[in-house]
Amino acid sequence: MSVEWAAPAIVLEVRPLGEGGAVATLLTEEHGRHAGLAKGGASRAQAGLWLPGNLIEARWIARLADQLGALSGEMVHPAAALAMEDPLALALLSSACAIAADALPEREPHPRAFHALVSVIAHLAGGAEGVMADYVRWESLVLTELGYGLDLSACAVTGAREGLTHVSPRTGRAVSAEAAAPYIDRLLSLPGFLLAGDDPGDPAAWDAGLRLTGHFLERDAFGARHRPVPEARHRLADRVAALAGGEAALD
Repeated sequence: MSVEWAAPAIVLEVRPLGEGGAVATLLTEEHGRHAGLAKGGASRAQAGLWLPGNLIEARWIARLADQLGALSGEMVHPAAALAMEDPLALALLSSACAIAADALPEREPHPRAFHALVSVIAHLAGGAEGVMADYVRWESLVLTELGYGLDLSACAVTGAREGLTHVSPRTGRAVSAEAAAPYIDRLLSLPGFLLAGDDPGDPAAWDAGLRLTGHFLERDAFGARHRPVPEARHRLADRVAALAGGEAALD
């Protein structure tokens, strides 16, 4: 008697184990963040399959449900290889995988976070600039899935639903421009693309978005467990901040 499943999956991380083997951590719709032993996963023949960010068709089997189990997989979309030529795409992919691997609970399904990340990865080959806003929206969704969601529905002070420009770093609630004015230096900027799903944003807006979600990732998603935000996330934020700075210098 054994337990097994087969499902589309995102490779999140991989570490060598033993002679040519590897422990791979995946994200799936139904099984959440799930690890397994990929025999030969560190070999030259299989190394390309188990790169973080790749979309694969995975199969997991174990004698008992709580065991590490064995993983095998087939490539669906080689996102890691496609991102190699684009530093921003590679930084985005690395950040997403690191956050999902460390923030999402093991074997707990978060289908919305899974599908949103699949969409970001699937469109990444067209250029990271086209999905940066969706990536920040995904980080906001992860916060929601973990119970730390931002409330961007109305101004926390006036109740107004229009003219929202900032977020309280303490409560995660939106604040209108009028209400924010006296406290502007203490609030986080709210980029318009987090309020409008069809707004692709620009480097300055992406930078503001990453600062916003980054604050709550650091304080809540990771800080509550006394863990640091992954270095890959810091590298992405630094790269986007440099883009925003370069754009500002040209204005």
